Amino acid sequence: MVDTLEPSRRSWLMSRVTAKDTKPEMVVRRIAHALGLRFRLYKGDLPGRPDLVFPKHRLAVFVHGCFWHRHEGCRLASTPKTHVEFWQAKFDANVARDKSATAQLTAAGWNVLVLWECETRDAARTEMALLHAIHR
Repeated sequence: MVDTLEPSRRSWLMSRVTAKDTKPEMVVRRIAHALGLRFRLYKGDLPGRPDLVFPKHRLAVFVHGCFWHRHEGCRLASTPKTHVEFWQAKFDANVARDKSATAQLTAAGWNVLVLWECETRDAARTEMALLHAIHR
């Protein structure tokens, strides 16, 4: 598929993509709060700056977008047809950064839970994943 937007319009549109308070992240927050779980957001002093941190349970939760973090086998993890080298390098760097953050957190004694954007569409599944991670 060819990009139908002019480069300046595409650039503007991509600049609007946010890293915080995304819809999948808000779904996870609502579920955690409804379960009575208390958490902190974006702990900058932890590797990878987890989206949610449950200090009492030593649990760091990342809510990954399937496209940006390359959810393997997911239809949302498509690769753009233009500027393939740029996108592949970006995706590879994201995946490497994710692996590094997970390894550092695990080495520091934290449990790490990765919830994928597509998984958050099923509230029951998300709830079970959170509960399972909390009670490890």
